[in-house]
Amino acid sequence: DYRGERFKDFHTSLKGNNDLLVLTQPEIIKNIHREYLAAGADLIETNTFNANIISMVDYDMVDLVDELNYEAVRLAREAVEEFSTPEKPRFVVGSLGPTNKTASISPQVNDPSYRDVDFDTLAKVYYSQAKTMLEAGVDALLVETIFDTLNAKAAFFGIQDAIEDTGINVPLLASGTITDKSGRTLSGQTTEAFLISLEHLDLLSVGLNCALGATDLIPYLEVLAEKAPFYVSAYPNAGLPNAFGGYDETAEMMRDYVRPFLEKKLVNIIGGCCGTTPDHIRLMAELAKEYEPRKINA
Repeated sequence: DYRGERFKDFHTSLKGNNDLLVLTQPEIIKNIHREYLAAGADLIETNTFNANIISMVDYDMVDLVDELNYEAVRLAREAVEEFSTPEKPRFVVGSLGPTNKTASISPQVNDPSYRDVDFDTLAKVYYSQAKTMLEAGVDALLVETIFDTLNAKAAFFGIQDAIEDTGINVPLLASGTITDKSGRTLSGQTTEAFLISLEHLDLLSVGLNCALGATDLIPYLEVLAEKAPFYVSAYPNAGLPNAFGGYDETAEMMRDYVRPFLEKKLVNIIGGCCGTTPDHIRLMAELAKEYEPRKINA
């Protein structure tokens, strides 16, 4: 099913290459977009979390990166246009994941100074991905699940070059991930340090996603809500994964867990990451109607 007809004889295993599904199973991807739009989502992400040169090395599909990103935006754009109305416009957000390499941490325990990727390489990788998505008609670009802020800085450097070269300017969003209950990113930053590291950018929003469930994110969102000169976003997992890698928080449970985000006016954008379904988003969208969003501090 991952291979489809086009790649049925491809020389490497393609199982798990979810980004490839925009080429081999486009209707499945478009229908997933439709389900979230029907649930009330204003923003949907492209299926491009790993559609970059570094990540596609694992499948020997680097030469498909441009096509993957273009087709992912096209499918999302078609779905959005089915649901957008003047009263409720919908938007396609280009997803740029963190890659599986880090510019801040050595992957070799015996050589702390070693790096298997550098800033310039990462900037070129993100430039390539962003340029294609801009040309395909994306509404915004999201650098997400940031575990290493140096990676993110390289990403935005590449994105800015792509914006300049294409002449297409779109809003930029950044979303970090807290790796555990220490409250720090994988590269060791606190939430405030993460914000300060990106504060020089002209961002639409900064926020947190993935990793922790909604309840555990609250203290870190409070920091962003107080200090960020941008909008604040949050899209947590449906709790922590169980022993089988699944997520046990029902839509009703997660709605109740994110309610404090809204009661405390911590966020402007809310959604779900791992384990969340259209039902989760439907209940969040209904809940959000009851509250005023956070105001940016002057």
